[in-house]
Amino acid sequence: MSLAHPIISVTGSSGAGTTSVRQTFEQIFRRENVDAAYIEGDAFHRYDRAKMKEVMTSETAKGNNHFSHFGLEANLLEDLEDSFQSFGATGRARSRHYIHDDSEAKLHGAAPGEFTEWGQTPEGADLLFYEGLHGAVKTDTCNIAKHADLKIGVVPVINLEWIQKLHRDRADRGYSSEAVMDTILRRMPDYLQVICPQFSETDINFQRIPTVDTSNPGIARWIPTPDESMVVIRFANPHGIDFSYLLTMIDNSFMSRANSIVIPGSKTDLAMQLILTPMIMQLVDRKHRAA
Repeated sequence: MSLAHPIISVTGSSGAGTTSVRQTFEQIFRRENVDAAYIEGDAFHRYDRAKMKEVMTSETAKGNNHFSHFGLEANLLEDLEDSFQSFGATGRARSRHYIHDDSEAKLHGAAPGEFTEWGQTPEGADLLFYEGLHGAVKTDTCNIAKHADLKIGVVPVINLEWIQKLHRDRADRGYSSEAVMDTILRRMPDYLQVICPQFSETDINFQRIPTVDTSNPGIARWIPTPDESMVVIRFANPHGIDFSYLLTMIDNSFMSRANSIVIPGSKTDLAMQLILTPMIMQLVDRKHRAA
């Protein structure tokens, strides 16, 4: 953690909705004139797309059917921790970009599935924003969580997460349902052992819960809409959170526990704006006072 160079980390698994949360943060940054540097979790995968397929095939031949991007071995987590630590100390961090598709390939001049060269984040950023799989990892050999000043978890209930991943990967990446299910099964041990424990390290969790039947994700014809969902917002430390204000501003919301508020899914962006804006500005104010 750093007063002079704060770090915000958004953590969630593939298909959880972290990209939508990033868009909300970007709106706040623009509105409040906050200059943010960005790091993507995919940049710290150990292998590019082609090499990852080779390694997965090799691991499967050895009897390991669960080697995945969710796991520790498939990622450069020590490098990610070094980047967090570097930004906290100097305001600069080492990163790169993983090229997901053809549009990004044109932008960066490399093929989809490859990485750009390593580089440094721009000078003078007010804060660092991370979005990815491992922003709150804590193991015997690395502790990424301790470097972030504000940690956000994004975690739909499991069947909803699977539905979102099935629809996204079929529509955007052309995968078959069988291929997506194979990926889900491959990742399950790492999901339980690496992804889930991070949500005990986060400061705030946003968990979306559908109010329609999602009992068989494999046959779901569409993703439950925000209007068909509720969102549980859990604060690790509720001290200083004005729940009365939130309940007044967000229609049909209610407290479920002393540290949790439940809101309609369609009000998620509003809730994030109300909750996160003062937290972000507090970090920026601390930075300016430290300078």
